[in-house]
Amino acid sequence: MPTSEEATADQLTSNQCWDYIRRAQFGRLAVIVDGRPEIFPINFAVDHGSVVFRTAAGTKLSGALSGNTVAFEIDGYDDNLSSAWSVVLKGTASLLADNEDLLASEDLPLFPWQAGTKNAFVRIDPEVTSGRRFIISNVARRNVLRGMGLYTE
Repeated sequence: MPTSEEATADQLTSNQCWDYIRRAQFGRLAVIVDGRPEIFPINFAVDHGSVVFRTAAGTKLSGALSGNTVAFEIDGYDDNLSSAWSVVLKGTASLLADNEDLLASEDLPLFPWQAGTKNAFVRIDPEVTSGRRFIISNVARRNVLRGMGLYTE
């Protein structure tokens, strides 16, 4: 029988997952390139039940548009609730090429963090949305707070 320190994770509903995604500022995109997984940090915007990001030509774009399934992940924690969460979307990525989509994407709050021209807008349409939330163990919480300078013994 698990103790309170060994509590199981709560599975998040799709709505809860999207609530966390909407609050996140960045996430990670996982793609397959030459048969191997690659992971890229991205900033993004939520748009009509999908995630949209901007990028330039390169490994990230070619991996996203390769036809393989992609994954998008965010995670975080709430020190007030001593909880952490992780949300993963799995689906297909497509380049926004339709004039109407391109015009609408210009209104999304997508600003490249890195210098350079990033004119490719990519949409991730999720086929699977999953997430979990769990209580952070007391030992881990003390270490996080200690690293932030907020906990001393």
